[in-house]
Amino acid sequence: MTNFIVRRLLHAIIILFLVTLIVFFVMRLLPGDPILLYVTQSADVEALSPEMIAVLRAEFGLDKPIIIQYVTWLTNILRLDFGKSITWFVPVSKLLGERVPITLYLGVIATIIGTGFGILAGTIAAIRRGKWFDKIILPLSYLGICIPIFWLGILLIYFFGMKLRWLPLAGFTSPFDDIVLSIKQIIMPVFCLSIFSIAGNARQMRSSMLEVTRQDYIRTAWSKGLRERYIITRHAMKNSLIPVITLAGMHLGHIFGGSVLIEQVFAIPGMGRLAVQGIFAQDYIVVQAVTFITAVTILIANLLVDISYGFLDPRIRYN
Repeated sequence: MTNFIVRRLLHAIIILFLVTLIVFFVMRLLPGDPILLYVTQSADVEALSPEMIAVLRAEFGLDKPIIIQYVTWLTNILRLDFGKSITWFVPVSKLLGERVPITLYLGVIATIIGTGFGILAGTIAAIRRGKWFDKIILPLSYLGICIPIFWLGILLIYFFGMKLRWLPLAGFTSPFDDIVLSIKQIIMPVFCLSIFSIAGNARQMRSSMLEVTRQDYIRTAWSKGLRERYIITRHAMKNSLIPVITLAGMHLGHIFGGSVLIEQVFAIPGMGRLAVQGIFAQDYIVVQAVTFITAVTILIANLLVDISYGFLDPRIRYN
């Protein structure tokens, strides 16, 4: 197991390096200049002379060759120094400290709901195959996988926010400030983020359970006269969870990617919305930092998924 974890960590480091390389150079291929964009949005544009613009360019290191810029940024990242935002003129670590907890708060809740409800729905559909519950879950799972989450968010805002006025239209309030308002504000975003996970996990769990229940050891358990609940929870479900856990790890990346759209639709000041604002402002430093944090999160999730295989199925061993 130790050798496997070390190999996976080495692979993760290589992937992370490639991610930083791609996002760094792709951002600089975009047309435009972030310093000029910042200057044109300044209140006193005429007071900024070419010399002042050159000073700003030097302050952010944009006057150096691109290779030197990349090496400098990568070195600072290793020291957890994400640099200073060109748009907001504050350290990026401060922006991340304000935005990352919000995205994690929504993402963790959506992951728990998506995994829990997906596994439960898939298990019941497999046990009651061909019954009314199974016939409802199957088409709903297709719908949940295919529906665009930003379009779903707009529909929820229209019906539950504007027409019925049951939920706030947008915004975010910390649960430490107002727990009731916070819950109302996150219901629609969390539902949008978790719907794909619920549908995917339900389909995968149903398929996996149907395959496991045909195994000889399950038939042996039935022949012993064991109760259905005991057979499902102690024998069938544990072995059925392996592909579902893999899918759940992949859905974590989907949740972080989907947060970009959802945070824009619901005006949530999270990491996804920060990335969008950084892209439109061509704030290289912000976009690079957000991409780096997202990549690290997904790689850690995938590593934990791989490690969990050995605990879910004792037959699995890593040499």
